[in-house]
Amino acid sequence: MHMVRVSMRGLAFAAGLATLLATGAAQAQAPSFFRIGTGSAGGTYYPIGGILANAISCPPGAPCREPGATAGVPGLIAVAQATQGSVQNVNLIQSGNAESGFSQSDVSHWAFTGTGLFENRPKADRIRFMAHLFPEHIHAVVRRDSTVQRLQDLRGRRIAVGLQASGARIGSEMILEAAGMRGAFTPEYINQQQGTERMQDRGIDATLTVVGYPAAAFSEFCSRTGCRILSFSPPEMDAVIAKAPFYGRGVIPRTAYEGLEADVPTLTVGAVWLVSAAVSEATVYEITKALWSDVSRGLLDRGHAKGREIVRQNALQGRGEVPYHPGAERFYREAGLIQ
Repeated sequence: MHMVRVSMRGLAFAAGLATLLATGAAQAQAPSFFRIGTGSAGGTYYPIGGILANAISCPPGAPCREPGATAGVPGLIAVAQATQGSVQNVNLIQSGNAESGFSQSDVSHWAFTGTGLFENRPKADRIRFMAHLFPEHIHAVVRRDSTVQRLQDLRGRRIAVGLQASGARIGSEMILEAAGMRGAFTPEYINQQQGTERMQDRGIDATLTVVGYPAAAFSEFCSRTGCRILSFSPPEMDAVIAKAPFYGRGVIPRTAYEGLEADVPTLTVGAVWLVSAAVSEATVYEITKALWSDVSRGLLDRGHAKGREIVRQNALQGRGEVPYHPGAERFYREAGLIQ
């Protein structure tokens, strides 16, 4: 048997080489992708999703959490995906085809509990709550030269109520029913961008949807064609809130869209960020930390008017019965938002 002599210098060199190789392998490892289901073009979910994807991302090799660099999660690449909105996003998370997505707070509650819209359907038991983002406002938009002055004037008219798989459609139909309009109008299952195009051509009479202001499709329409937004009476609001207590009262300010002559009383519902229970606690903790960082605060403030309403003090609103994701819950406990 031959004896092999290994010097201490040789051992040190081998150890150093192993460390370098391990570091290089870690840096060269494949990135971790994180999909965010948002909404359709012309709405608010999609642009907000793009801003948040940028905020939480830090691809392999990029400087992370250093002065002047992103506050994103090391190795994470988040991607904002256009979808039909709340209902589809819940289904994408439940089926494993998205790691996260945005939803109206009423839709997420109904999905998890198997009630309301999801009654007699399998519960979406894989969704978890990560954060409340911003309030969404009901927009009932008509042309400025329309003879329609209130919801009841839409009887017998053609109304864009949102895509089939969207929470916007559910909200629109609920509101019209509360106004005594059930079965008294012709629904068009199109998004707000398509709705404004059809109103421009006088193919439909109104677009009714749930979206955070200012929505790009309505901003363009109001500037180009001229618009009015119908207000809601207290009894109409009471009827909707009695059926869906997730709704609240709010106002679309006169300054939200060109040509509005006064603030518009309307209904609101929260937009929340859901995440799959299959995503690790460590990953969601780091994403939540990145979301509420000072760097992300700057991106949100500069990126979209609605971004300024995404604030940490409202982070826990709109959860309903949906459980916290353990990673998000850990962050909020450390931040003192959960006792």
